[in-house]
Amino acid sequence: MAIVDETASGTAAGSAAPFPPTVVVVMGVSGSGKTTVAAGVAAKLGCPYQEGDDLHPQANVDKMHSGIPLTDDDRWPWLDRIAAVIDGWREEGQSGVLSCSALKRAYRDVIIGNRPDVALVYLHGPKELIFRRMAARHEHFMPTGLLDSQFATLEEPTEDEHPISVPIGGGPIELVDMVIAALRLRAGQLASG
Repeated sequence: MAIVDETASGTAAGSAAPFPPTVVVVMGVSGSGKTTVAAGVAAKLGCPYQEGDDLHPQANVDKMHSGIPLTDDDRWPWLDRIAAVIDGWREEGQSGVLSCSALKRAYRDVIIGNRPDVALVYLHGPKELIFRRMAARHEHFMPTGLLDSQFATLEEPTEDEHPISVPIGGGPIELVDMVIAALRLRAGQLASG
């Protein structure tokens, strides 16, 4: 698992990435900073950003807002919508960044699967920190009461998924720069062999 640390930050500040079009999926439990980091990465890359939560059917949003965890059956249509966005970007030959919880390997297989140009960024941190972040949000449909179910569902990415693993202790700008630096490093490794 690629671990990104403070030494990678700052190397990408202020400029677009010098690598071919790629799609980036930023994953993690609710409250891990997916939306903020993914939107920041998209802005730095100068490419579209898609909030995965916006692709949920209204029935899913209503369930979560009511404190009812989603089932796999609830999630499959949502994951298909996410995969369609990713495939659209790829077919157009453009980069894009998408945030999505992608908590289980089976979910990541649907949205990333056999798409080698899709990079997986995994934001992770202590449950206490994430709980505090969730409690501070006021305009999100996911209540803090569902955080335990998020962690219970979470299957951390494995080596064969080639995740870029980012601990969330830093500030948003630092995390965005860390992700950009890791994407550049990965692009350089792919280009050299």
